Order: sequence, then C-alpha cells, then structure tokens
Amino acid sequence: MRKRKAKLNYRRIVLRLPDLDHSKMAVLKSLTSPGSRRVYQFAINQFITWYCSEPRLAFNRIVVVRYRMYLESRRLAANTINQQLAAVRRLAHEAADAGLLSPDLAAGISRVKGVKQLGQRSGNWLSLEQSSQVLSRARGDLMREKRDYAMLALLFGCGLRRSELVGLEMSDVQQRQEHWAIVDLIDKGGHIRTVPIPEWTKRALDEWTVAAGIRDGKIFRRVSRTGKVWGRAISQNVVWYVVKGCCEKAGLERIAPHDLRRTCAKLCHSSGGEIEQIQFLLGHASVQTTERYLGCKQNLGHPVNDRFNLAIVAAASGDQQQSESMQATGAGDTIRRGECDHAQPANALSSRHLFEDARPALVTESEDHCASGIRSRPASRVGSDDPRSEADGSAYQGARRAVGT
Repeated sequence: MRKRKAKLNYRRIVLRLPDLDHSKMAVLKSLTSPGSRRVYQFAINQFITWYCSEPRLAFNRIVVVRYRMYLESRRLAANTINQQLAAVRRLAHEAADAGLLSPDLAAGISRVKGVKQLGQRSGNWLSLEQSSQVLSRARGDLMREKRDYAMLALLFGCGLRRSELVGLEMSDVQQRQEHWAIVDLIDKGGHIRTVPIPEWTKRALDEWTVAAGIRDGKIFRRVSRTGKVWGRAISQNVVWYVVKGCCEKAGLERIAPHDLRRTCAKLCHSSGGEIEQIQFLLGHASVQTTERYLGCKQNLGHPVNDRFNLAIVAAASGDQQQSESMQATGAGDTIRRGECDHAQPANALSSRHLFEDARPALVTESEDHCASGIRSRPASRVGSDDPRSEADGSAYQGARRAVGT
C-alpha cells in the first residue's frame, strides 16, 4: 500500500486584515499601562492603514524598512518614529506566537533599526508674566470658566500630566503636615508620589468644587453650554482644548498641556527651588529627566553669544572710515616701520569695547612686540644728523658683510 506524503508545514508570510486585527488585540492585552495601550493602539492603526493602502507581497523586514522611510518622509521626530517601529515589532512577535507569521520573518523585523536622535530637542516654557496672563484670561464667573481656571491652576501649580488631571478624585486631596497635597498619586509607569498644592491653586479648586457641588468622585466634569455640570469625568482631549483656547486668548500659540508642566518646573527652579525637590514634584525616576525639563544644560535666557555686539563696532568704524583713510594717506610717508604707536590697525580702538577683559593682555603683547622691533633695528630710532648713526650704521654694514649677506 502506497504511503501518503507528509504535508509540508508552510508558514504564512502575508497577513490579511483579520490577522492584523487579531495580532493587534493580542498586543493590547499584553500591556498593563493604559497610556501604553493607547499609544500602541494608535501606532498599530497607523501601520495597518499604510500596510493596506496598496498590495504588499509579504509582512517582512523590507516592508518595515519602507514604512520607516515613509515615517522619515513625514519629518517626524526620532522618538515618534522609534515608538511607531516598536509597536510594529511587537505586532510581528505576537503574530509569530499565534502561528500567523513565520518566526524567521518576525526575527528579521526585529532587526530593523530605529532612527538615531542627534542632539536634544528644546522644550517650550512660559515666563511668569505669560503664565499669569493665561490665568487671568481664563478667569470668569461662568461655570465653565471656573472649571478651566481650576484646571490651569493645577497644571501650572502642581505640574500634573493630562492623564493625572483627568483621573484626579476628591479623596486624593488631603492634608499632610498642615499643607494640602495630592496624596498617593499613581502616575506614569505605576509610580506613586505625593504632590503639594499651593494655596492659590487650592482656592481655585475649592471655587470650582463648591460651585459645581462636587463632593466625591472625579473632580473635573463636563459642563454644557448652559452651565450645567453633567457626566462623571472628562477626556484628555478636553484638557488639550482648554489649554489651547486659553493660551490663544493670551496671544500664545502652539502651547500644549505638557508645556505647562515644564513651566511649573522652570518657575520652581528660577524661584530658588532645589532640583531634588522638583524631581519629587514631577515624579521623575532620573534627575537627568528633570534637568531636561529645566533646560539646565543650555541657558537660553542669557546666551553666551549676547556678550558681544558687532553692530555697534561696525557702525562706529563706518563713521570713522573716511576720516581715518584720509589721515592714513597724509601721514603715510612719516610712519616708521618700528613705531609701536602706529602698529595697531585703524579699528583697534573700537575693537577694545568688545572684549574689555582681554585689554590688558593685548596691550602687554603689543608693547612686547614693539620693543622687540626696536631692539632688532637700533639704527631706525636715531636721526641722520646724529654722529652715533654713522658708527652704528658702519658697524651694522660690517656685520652684514661678515655673514655674507
């Protein structure tokens, strides 16, 4: 009897839309953080939309490299591109574990390198005057204005994230050491910290909660156009639009809620706050992250290239250029080679105003140079009628004939 041939176990190399959706759900279920789940879901949806836009031969390394080139063509930041690629790698691993993709293809996708970030992007901070102006624009007697003012007060005064502001409850606000604070706040990555609340921030928060009649549950609720408070919570998009609208009223554009968190750290540091306490306030695991929020490595408020001004020197030299050229032409025949009074350029007087600290060194160097020039030519300082000039001159000529010059 003839034996049947064993059926070869072919691995799938092409993922259809149902397979991608199944792999996406597996990735989202493996994540514990709600923030990471939201970011990965957005990144995977972006990749699926690009992947299904035109026919692909396979879900392999070449396709992922082309997707990285597509992200680079959109001029996205290096962190954003690497985050998108991390979600795609996770998608490939889950598809391989479920038997929907070949392990070799998944291993090739994991070898796709990310984009290197050269340098460091500068954050956006608001000054003390700009922050107070934003708060004054948001203040009002309407119910929605009271809510928006309390939200901005917490963002400026406590440096909260959007997710932390949205999830804040009445039971979280307690007194510790005779000071109001947000106790045991669970922030990004599951870290727990306690955030002190300034007095002006607590007054703004009490004004909103008393007017809205909120005693338990979430602090911030939805407000209708008629001023009615409804719902149990708000979304993070509400915080985004509140910050954007209030900053535009103050004449500030392209301000995000996270910029108010940086502003809180910057104002604390400029007011004399210790960097370790600012780290505890923001909930950073590393002090280097806090330094990046403060912008300590580069001082943009007092940059080093503001210490000199070439425009003043150029204007002064332009006004004196014609007169100095005429004086140089008239007195050109009388200038002697070894005189140190005329060895300096015409604009040396104006150049001294640029670097006052280097002036003594420059004067000493010029005097040394002139003295060496005088010593090298002793006959040039003696007049032609002086009898010493003939002796010196004859001695000098004899020395030249001795060396054969």
